[in-house]
Amino acid sequence: MRLSRDKVNKLAHVVTDAVADLDEVEFIEDRNTIRLEVRKILEELFMQEARIDQAARQKIESQRRTIIEGSEEWSILYRKYYNDEVKKLGV
Repeated sequence: MRLSRDKVNKLAHVVTDAVADLDEVEFIEDRNTIRLEVRKILEELFMQEARIDQAARQKIESQRRTIIEGSEEWSILYRKYYNDEVKKLGV
């Protein structure tokens, strides 16, 4: 799923605010620096997820016969290949 820049920024604000509200956390840097780092981490995670998704889809497309997206077989293969790609990354 692709999120717009505004949505990623909003999510970074929400995460930063939630962390700031924790009694156990004290920011050493200013809040905006923390928010920018959270946004960077989120963007990296979303890019990694997109690469995993693309790899799983490519494996399905490389099958000898055509497997229609949305079918039960496609869903099963997608989950299998997606999980295989996640395991490759050690997640």
